[in-house]
Amino acid sequence: MRQSFAQVPALRSSPATAIFAATLLALALGLAARPAAAGEEVTVSIDNFTFTPAEVTIVPGTTVTWVNNDDIPHTVVDKKQAFRSKVLDTEGNYSFTFNTAGDFTYFCSLHPHMTGKVVVKPAG
Repeated sequence: MRQSFAQVPALRSSPATAIFAATLLALALGLAARPAAAGEEVTVSIDNFTFTPAEVTIVPGTTVTWVNNDDIPHTVVDKKQAFRSKVLDTEGNYSFTFNTAGDFTYFCSLHPHMTGKVVVKPAG
């Protein structure tokens, strides 16, 4: 005998269950993450032509390291030229320490559709 999902008690959903699941998903994806503390290191993965997470929020003094987990080369270039990596081959990485507050939008110069953002906010 086959049952539909609605007939299986463990698969029924209530509003509270849905909110709980959405909260867990947001935490897992880093959407509810706190800004990184000064001196803490944050890692951004480069994979499948994307930067993940696409946006990070940090405080001054934090180092961000980009790691190329893709099978083709990429770069990390700030649109205002505050930083620029060399070409990163697979498993290559680039680190930059952000000492001033501001928004830093960056991209891959080899694949300009790839973009990301670092938001640096003063602690407090």
